[in-house]
Amino acid sequence: MAQYLLAVMHDDDYSDVDFQSPDMQRIVGQVSALNEEAQKTGVWMFGAGLAPAASATVVRSVDGQVSMTDGPYAETKEQMGGFWIIDVPDLDAALEWAGKCSAACERPIEVRPADG
Repeated sequence: MAQYLLAVMHDDDYSDVDFQSPDMQRIVGQVSALNEEAQKTGVWMFGAGLAPAASATVVRSVDGQVSMTDGPYAETKEQMGGFWIIDVPDLDAALEWAGKCSAACERPIEVRPADG
């Protein structure tokens, strides 16, 4: 079995999302159902939503000196809004699950194999 990161990509600032709106309630329900399916089939390892990139703290260690700065590391329009880590036989299975994830959260999904 191989582990894959399925990253939910957002192309907007989602800090002001109304989680009580009908659209968000539908998406939350779809993602919850997908999570249950992944757990029942045994591919689920871990998953979580993330706070917006603006809430990040970047920590750097250079020559024994640690510095911290507020905000995201990368200046980019797209940001990772959540993720799943799954354990599946191969890339084809990961891509199949990524399709299900994209349908559930209604966002693009980036698939990356985990090394090691």
